[in-house]
Amino acid sequence: MKQKSHILPIIILTQFACTSTWFAGNAILESLATTLDLGGGIIGYVLSSVQFGFILGTLLFGILMVADRYSPARVFMICAFLASLSNLCLIFPNLNLSGLIIARFSTGFFLAGIYPIGMKIAADYYKKGLGKALGFLVGALVLGTAFPFLINGTLLGD
Repeated sequence: MKQKSHILPIIILTQFACTSTWFAGNAILESLATTLDLGGGIIGYVLSSVQFGFILGTLLFGILMVADRYSPARVFMICAFLASLSNLCLIFPNLNLSGLIIARFSTGFFLAGIYPIGMKIAADYYKKGLGKALGFLVGALVLGTAFPFLINGTLLGD
């Protein structure tokens, strides 16, 4: 496949935006637990549900060879949409503990179709300079996951 210069910036931007769903819920979790009157002891379970969702999603996507059977770009797009819907559930007015854990688990699960699939898309397009491309994607991941905490820690988050 011919290397196209516009692909990497698109993947970087989408990776940044999509991986922010991972920690967006975590950044507001303490205040969400207080609002829902769940107590502080539940935070560890909710945080773990995202990780468990990602692990299970990555395992299933790998076993089922989803990125090899279907268009990686389409898988990425569908998973990004579903991860954002899962995060949207956090603002539902009747959210309870089960709904919170399911929403965070599904966010993690669908992130398995974003982060690793984004790497596959880059690998498909960048045979030459792949290391540099993957470095930019890992940077986008780091910034995307930290960005919600930046927003929460500024005046915008108060």
